[in-house]
Amino acid sequence: MYNQITKELKQHSNANKAVILLRFFKTGKDEYGEGDRFVGVTVPIIRSIVKKFYEQINFADIQKLLDSPIHEYRLTGLLTLVYKYKKSDIQDKKKIVQFYEKNFQAINNWDLVDLTAHKILGDWLIDKNRHKLYKLAKSKNLWKKRIAIISTFTFIRQNDFVDTLEIAKILLNDDHDLIHKAVGWMLREIGKRDMQVEELFLQKNYKQMPRTMLRYAIEKFPEKKRLQYLHGKI
Repeated sequence: MYNQITKELKQHSNANKAVILLRFFKTGKDEYGEGDRFVGVTVPIIRSIVKKFYEQINFADIQKLLDSPIHEYRLTGLLTLVYKYKKSDIQDKKKIVQFYEKNFQAINNWDLVDLTAHKILGDWLIDKNRHKLYKLAKSKNLWKKRIAIISTFTFIRQNDFVDTLEIAKILLNDDHDLIHKAVGWMLREIGKRDMQVEELFLQKNYKQMPRTMLRYAIEKFPEKKRLQYLHGKI
């Protein structure tokens, strides 16, 4: 199955697209995606391949995809887990979550996190203890921290904001732009559902927030209020 999937990925590869993706995902020296490799396959095509094969592929072949140095191969493996998880019973879901957690090292760019964390880990933790998200949030690893906050997107969609806000506090003074964006995004998602909850958090914390985090959080605010936050006049 691995050979069939990679054959299709190779058939859809595009060298020009790969060059663009190398820049887009910051793969240069000392950038967050340093050393990552791309073959230029788009996400819609990857999804179509995943839908074709996800029911038949086993964990061993998914592992081969996740172990690949090629970004799109890892994304294919991760999206396969998302599709399998959605269709599985509780016991198989548990196995998929454990497999996902065992392969955190393969989840090493923001798209790999954002397309999977809330759909697997977040969904699994809806009715369970969420202490592991706090452990991830306190990690020194950029991607584990992003997994922690993005996983809470599932809770937000159920109007459950407590863990998002607590993890946002942990990450409030993080020094990485990708964490600023992720936290701001999740705060904005809370605001879409309950503006009062978001504003209570912002009023206590916005003056110490990184500028990018604040901008993301208030992106949908009315212009007058947005400018008040940006100018520190709330």
